[in-house]
Amino acid sequence: MAKNTSIADIDVPRKIKDTAKEVYSKILASEKPSLTFPIRTLNNVRYNPKSGFFEIGRGRKTRTLTYNTVKSFAQALRMMAESKRLVESDDFATKREVYYISKNWEEARFDEQPESDTVMDDIEAMFYVNREQLGFIPEEKGGEVAGRLTIIDHDQETGDELHIDCTKFGSGAYSIPSRVEDLRFKTDAKFILVIETAGMFQRLLKHTFWKTADCILVSMGGVPTRATRRFIRRLSEAKKMPVYAFVDGDPYGICNIYRTLKVGSGNAAHVNQYFCVPNATFLGVTPRDILDYDLPTHPLKEVDIKRAKDALKNDPFILHYKQWQDALNQMIKMGKRVEQQAFAAHGLNFVLETYLPEKLANTKKFLP
Repeated sequence: MAKNTSIADIDVPRKIKDTAKEVYSKILASEKPSLTFPIRTLNNVRYNPKSGFFEIGRGRKTRTLTYNTVKSFAQALRMMAESKRLVESDDFATKREVYYISKNWEEARFDEQPESDTVMDDIEAMFYVNREQLGFIPEEKGGEVAGRLTIIDHDQETGDELHIDCTKFGSGAYSIPSRVEDLRFKTDAKFILVIETAGMFQRLLKHTFWKTADCILVSMGGVPTRATRRFIRRLSEAKKMPVYAFVDGDPYGICNIYRTLKVGSGNAAHVNQYFCVPNATFLGVTPRDILDYDLPTHPLKEVDIKRAKDALKNDPFILHYKQWQDALNQMIKMGKRVEQQAFAAHGLNFVLETYLPEKLANTKKFLP
């Protein structure tokens, strides 16, 4: 398990001012200013089994102020200025709001949001901070939580402590906020079960599986958001709890959802040390489960086969573990993929009455 880590208290306004001063001094000296960013791709990361996550490599790209780059250079500087304003005023803007703010930047405005998102990610990587530290938050909703956990938050108006009991939401669940760094936890649960689909989470919630298994349930809702991953990471480290992942048995579930949860992504390698869960292991659904539980399947699509073969060839995490290479090769050979809901073929509650208890009785057999 990786060493306990917290997001560094970096003086973002100071970093922005220093960068601006450097650009200004270059211009005064009749020199071309430049900005340097880490290359954010899977080809520029390495998997460090000791730390447990993807680490950024040495690849860099430099954006030098020229006639052809003047717009993108100006956009980066305007984005930094907006970040400085937000941080110093203790405010925030969503990624979509930043795109619309840029409409006031005249020739430096963004035409489409993917352009502003890319510049935002570049600045985040350049300063080795996360976008929340820059004053920017995502649009997507965080995951949901239920089970033996009390979350200690604060009232935004009074600052008083709020004790949120995750067993007291009735048929609902606690929604993970975009900022989780100041949350604290109380729990006597044995483990955290993270679940890919909202439907499966709702089934386990309805039947209070968290009570039966003495655990905490977290819905990822597909590829987990940064806030969801950070929440799971902080909770598991604070309470020294194992994390078990329950996702669909297909290349996307394994190579995108689970891999991102455990070791991070190439695109965000500069902050993976904060937003991954190195102690997570893979409960299922595995290719072997298809045979052991006689599950109905779907044929692998071309995109599934390509994703699996690409991972076997290029993914540093998959290449590190023979168990994962064997599992993906078995899936390709079988030509089948399986969903979490496939257990319903044996009864709606088979998954919580039989499959999960049997798998949880042999956690040492989980894939890494």
